[in-house]
Amino acid sequence: MAAPDLSLGDDLRAFVDASPSPSHAAAEITRRLREGGFRELSETAVWDLSPGDQVFTVRGASVVAVRVGSDPVAEAGLRIIGAHTDSPTFRVRPRHDVRQAGYRLVGVEPYGGGLWHTWLDRELTVAGRLALRGGTTTLVKLPGAPLRLPSLAIHLDRSVREGLTLDPQRHLQPVWGSELSTEPGLLEALAAEAGVSAADVVGHDLVLADTQPAARAGVDGTWIAAPRLDDLACCHSGLLALLRVSAETLAGVSAETRHTQVLVCNDHEEVGSGSASGARGSFLEDVISRLAGSEPQAFARTIAASKLVSADMAHAVHPTRSERHEPSHQPVLGGGPVLKLNANQAYATDAVSGGWFTERCQEAGVPVQHFVSRADLPCGSTIGPLTATRLGLSTVDVGAPQLAMHAARELASAVDVPLMVDAFRGCLAV
Repeated sequence: MAAPDLSLGDDLRAFVDASPSPSHAAAEITRRLREGGFRELSETAVWDLSPGDQVFTVRGASVVAVRVGSDPVAEAGLRIIGAHTDSPTFRVRPRHDVRQAGYRLVGVEPYGGGLWHTWLDRELTVAGRLALRGGTTTLVKLPGAPLRLPSLAIHLDRSVREGLTLDPQRHLQPVWGSELSTEPGLLEALAAEAGVSAADVVGHDLVLADTQPAARAGVDGTWIAAPRLDDLACCHSGLLALLRVSAETLAGVSAETRHTQVLVCNDHEEVGSGSASGARGSFLEDVISRLAGSEPQAFARTIAASKLVSADMAHAVHPTRSERHEPSHQPVLGGGPVLKLNANQAYATDAVSGGWFTERCQEAGVPVQHFVSRADLPCGSTIGPLTATRLGLSTVDVGAPQLAMHAARELASAVDVPLMVDAFRGCLAV
């Protein structure tokens, strides 16, 4: 039996390593888009697009990329892949210099629903963007591993054997150094790393990040152990699919499609998407409105002719906790894309959208798995229902299977990466 192609899995690891924060993820996406022949458009500019144009625009840590099809969007519609750039982490507070028990700590607050105990005793750093005087921003990531969340020794709390309880206000504030240290504080260190004056820093969007690089794992090396796979893995697969369709079209391997192809990577999904750059905001709607034009019914006609693939990671069956999964719906690592359904609309998949995605996978030779929650357990959600509700788009929720979702380091399979790319390529091309 031929060994699986792990090259796209290795590329996913590089993508994750280049994206320690949502701002870095957006920058890595746009870097690759530029390399693939896409040009940036400002939201403040007048857009005048023609068939074959390849463009992208950025709002905060969200990106929308567009390949304009041969037909007007009101006639042919859009094929959209949607994912998100953020992951559960800790956000640095404005007044972050905390002095306590002889130490200097960095004041942070949890962002999203993380498995916070998995962040203990890991080598951490700070990454994100600085807002500078005059209205510019710059990306920054501190080298090394300046931060740590140390566990309390079992000798000082033997009750931990019965279960660990962490108070995020008291117990989850990372150590920066000794209060007696002469080393600069966090802001000064960030400014020095960015090559700017600390006095010129007027704001920041900063998160904690694990410093251990993404790695091959598993007995056969086909697994990927990495932070932020939820949802950088789907951003990565959607991006590669769009770039592949672009390259094939430009090379004459594939004909130009009638419909316009879109990749949207939103920020703030892990906290409900309620922001200007989140799925409940107007970013995607604003882009579609520009593409549709000013004819009174063009926007509504565009929406009616379009399809959205909401791509967010899915729960693989757990090896020792399989009872937490619905017995007839237990996706496995390496088994291909997972079609996600929920009777109470936590996912936006219905018979038509799910059937359309399944057909695209069949055409691409890609297997499809299914996930539904147990009837006695609550279900998570995605950008899918939010975007479908706001815009009225026909939407299907899918994802790659993974273990340890929302842990500091998660686990997925490199075998699934080309399967996801092929599935998304089929969705963009038809």
